[in-house]
Amino acid sequence: MRKYNKNIVLLLALVALLIPNACQKDLLDPVPQNSLSDATIFATPDRFLSLINGIYSQMKSGQFYGGRYLVYGDVAAEEFLNETGNGVTALQVWNHTLGESANEVNNLWNAVYTTINSCNIFIDGADRNRAVLNNDALANQYIGEARFVRALCYHSLVLTYCRPYADGNGSNLGVPLRVQPEIGPTNNNLARATVAEVYDLILGDLNFAEQNLAASNGSALLNVTRAHKNAAIALKARVLLAMGRYSDVVTETNKLVPAAAPYKAPSGVAHELQADVKKVFATPYTTTESILSMPFTSTNLPGVQNGLGSYYNPGPRGIGDYSLNPKGIIGDTLNFSLADARRSFVLNHTNNKPYLNKFPAGPEHLDYAPVLRYAEVLLNLAEAEARTGGVTQRAVDMLNAVRGRSDASVQFTTASFATADELITAILRERRIELLGEGFRDFDCLRLLQPLPGKANVAAILPSVSEYIWPIPSGELAVNKDCVPNP
Repeated sequence: MRKYNKNIVLLLALVALLIPNACQKDLLDPVPQNSLSDATIFATPDRFLSLINGIYSQMKSGQFYGGRYLVYGDVAAEEFLNETGNGVTALQVWNHTLGESANEVNNLWNAVYTTINSCNIFIDGADRNRAVLNNDALANQYIGEARFVRALCYHSLVLTYCRPYADGNGSNLGVPLRVQPEIGPTNNNLARATVAEVYDLILGDLNFAEQNLAASNGSALLNVTRAHKNAAIALKARVLLAMGRYSDVVTETNKLVPAAAPYKAPSGVAHELQADVKKVFATPYTTTESILSMPFTSTNLPGVQNGLGSYYNPGPRGIGDYSLNPKGIIGDTLNFSLADARRSFVLNHTNNKPYLNKFPAGPEHLDYAPVLRYAEVLLNLAEAEARTGGVTQRAVDMLNAVRGRSDASVQFTTASFATADELITAILRERRIELLGEGFRDFDCLRLLQPLPGKANVAAILPSVSEYIWPIPSGELAVNKDCVPNP
């Protein structure tokens, strides 16, 4: 992390967290920056809540979960073709030419670690000032939210900058594990933990979050935009999938998916698939299929060239940096039939090129950025079931639930698959269709140590080459003398 992020973090990061929801009195009568203290920052219950909201606001930065991180996860693989040649909008991610000084490499790292540091400051300060709330359960809920966000942040880092867990069972270099508040320049130097150590922290945070988060946040909007128990469980299942701990994925997802249809989360928020997939990506973006999303309004936008619609929509609604690859999953009409409702997300533009129309609210890019969806939970369960039990009825039922929602003409049976590998192939293909444009394609390739497929004039990237993962940023290497680059 660049030194300036830590030098001013108490003076700016926490103030920035307070500003989105600060009362007018706070803005008119601010505390001098040189006298900010822990007691001031956590002086009232309202400020606790403002700080938590500010952490979410940082996470939805356009450089992170507000847009670009999801885009990077898709354009690195084969489903999209670059149309503009614009070096500002992920061209080097698409063609695998990222160097340690690239803006993408440094900006994502800085955005994520800034959010992590805000989480650390909150966790520490909230614990020491919990008497202000006079409610230990609420204090632990807030701390659980901060730990949930920190877990999501570290998982994003370890997936992007580190060798996959499957390569050496987590023994390779991870990222520096910063878990203490950084309020000065004295702690720049910190060696990289192992991948396994990063995952241990992530799982510890999520276990705490599951135990302490609210079962429901009280409204459809808050249940989509702030973490609750089911969000912690869903994220934990994703993390365990990345680790190849498939039996544990089954254990976690079974908390959210009953044994028989209708499939609706039995506790907390009643998450379930929507009958029409298009409703998930339309206003008000608060269906029970959405477990967590990053919200935007006309006064709170992801920023120019950050929003998902900017990348994927052609003009005038977006810039249209990326069209859909006709040789990608949309070209597989046998398995992604023309009658499938998800074909409505494929826009055939007047330039005779297909574009992803999943995020259509432009040129103001008001589409919520999806983080966790119930459809992903069902597909995680399907894959984990198939990998642990073979061609089971439950695995097939989960696949059918997602597939049948959009294409009722297809209903698989256990007899449809001669082997577990055939079923797993069908599930992975369904992920490509269902989660298209939501940042999952490189995640699925990397966690399984599969090549990043080639497209157009860009060759496939094999797991054995350095370009398979991102380099450690030059900004971090310049100030952190204990951090080493990737081999």
